[in-house]
Amino acid sequence: MEEIPTGILVSALGFALGVIFGATAQRTNFCTMGAISDAVFMGDWNRFRAWMLAIAVALLGSQILHITGTVDLATSIYLTPNLGWAGAVIGGLLFGFGMTLTGGCGNKTLVRLGAGNLKSMVVALFLGIFAYMTLRGLTGLARVELEDAINVDLLAFGMADQGIPALLGLLGVPENVARLIVLVMVAGGLMWFVFKSRDFRTSEADMAGGIIIGLLVPVAWYVTGVIGFDDFEPTPLVSFTFVAPVGESIQYLMTFTGSTINFGIAVVIGVIFGSFVAAKLSGEFRVEAFTDAGDMVRHMIGGSIMGIGGVMALGCTVGQGITGMSTLAIGSVLALLSILFGGYFGMRYLEEGTFGGALNAVLSRE
Repeated sequence: MEEIPTGILVSALGFALGVIFGATAQRTNFCTMGAISDAVFMGDWNRFRAWMLAIAVALLGSQILHITGTVDLATSIYLTPNLGWAGAVIGGLLFGFGMTLTGGCGNKTLVRLGAGNLKSMVVALFLGIFAYMTLRGLTGLARVELEDAINVDLLAFGMADQGIPALLGLLGVPENVARLIVLVMVAGGLMWFVFKSRDFRTSEADMAGGIIIGLLVPVAWYVTGVIGFDDFEPTPLVSFTFVAPVGESIQYLMTFTGSTINFGIAVVIGVIFGSFVAAKLSGEFRVEAFTDAGDMVRHMIGGSIMGIGGVMALGCTVGQGITGMSTLAIGSVLALLSILFGGYFGMRYLEEGTFGGALNAVLSRE
């Protein structure tokens, strides 16, 4: 029997994981933008806790893979010794603000698209086009030159990467000890925050969403880092992220005969398909369109901003907020905090109608 090429096998597994992600997010209503909105406007923290649970589960699983030597997370894009602090902050703010205009982040856009939301198709197109343009297109060179000018070379400070354990190593703490300390503190703190709520403990959907989506991250690391290991055609070590892969998916669909599918593209297709199947089986598939021209313009602008911001920040609410955080990267912490603030500011903007009003609302914490 002819052996399946490694790239095809990894892509097939990526599609399968994407199906699980899409079906889970659709059935549990896992949405990071919705999580922030629930907390800000309704005081309901269940979906936010589901997101935090996903981070904790992904962190534990990913660090176990790293500590046991199964996967070397240091080879991922999140732990390079060049700390792109400005990209993480500016990109995170842009992405967080943009997702409020579209009513959902990158993964939610794909999930809604699979469930029949035509507005999400427009968002996905604009997100993908502007992401690819920022990654390798019209503004790609400017982005690279900006990063080269302001990124911090951590090697000059004696840090091999931008992981928090490496930072503690500057204080004389052995890296393996520092890693365990950070892991216990972060994962333990998140678990305490999540499970101290009785409402969350009784919410089976939110708990299932956080656990399943969190587990998918280390599984993806294993697929690309172990199953995808090939001396001749190595698969890049990646896990779940949705901004750049959406752009690559559009490019793949337009140049199918000259392109090669990869893990990220397969995951995008899988998420849409998984959401579609889950929505059809549950009777929740609904075709939804724009209410008016203003609604369409807002979604187009939001998708464009998310595409630019997501590439600058090296990820979205999942790409940095869960996958990046699972590596304990400093840049991921900056990106996550920036996305949270950008999302909060965006919600105040929609509520107040002006940037000035939103700023006043944020400063006054009303």
